[in-house]
Amino acid sequence: MLFYITAAIVTAIDQWAKIWIRNSMEVGQSVPFWDPVLHFTYYENSGMAHSLFPGYGRLFALFAVLFIAGVLYYRAKGEIKGRWMDLSMGFLVGGAAGNAIDRILFGKVTDFLEFTSGHGILNLADVAINIGVLLVIVSAVIGIVKKTGSS
Repeated sequence: MLFYITAAIVTAIDQWAKIWIRNSMEVGQSVPFWDPVLHFTYYENSGMAHSLFPGYGRLFALFAVLFIAGVLYYRAKGEIKGRWMDLSMGFLVGGAAGNAIDRILFGKVTDFLEFTSGHGILNLADVAINIGVLLVIVSAVIGIVKKTGSS
């Protein structure tokens, strides 16, 4: 249940934030939010991370849908299990779904989180994907520690 709740919450919050940005800002507009660390800067990305491969938004949606299907398949087979993996896969699937929705509906994603440290412009789905990757690493480390401790 943790997996489904996490994925649903991540997707919902991501979509709500993107709708709010699209309805309250103009493309290119930037507003300091947590100065000097974070600005809300409305950007539309038709490619992938760092605007690579522009114009292929719908193709990347297909990859996201295939990723989500793969996670659901392996969860059903019982190969993805444990609280940490449920949580990490929930973040990854929620992030993938959030960006896939944008790509399917608009052919591009709405980005708006611009960290002034110069790491590009992200959205909450991107942040969730990063959190999911970190949690996969945490899960792997915990698994190794448990295995080593029981030997």
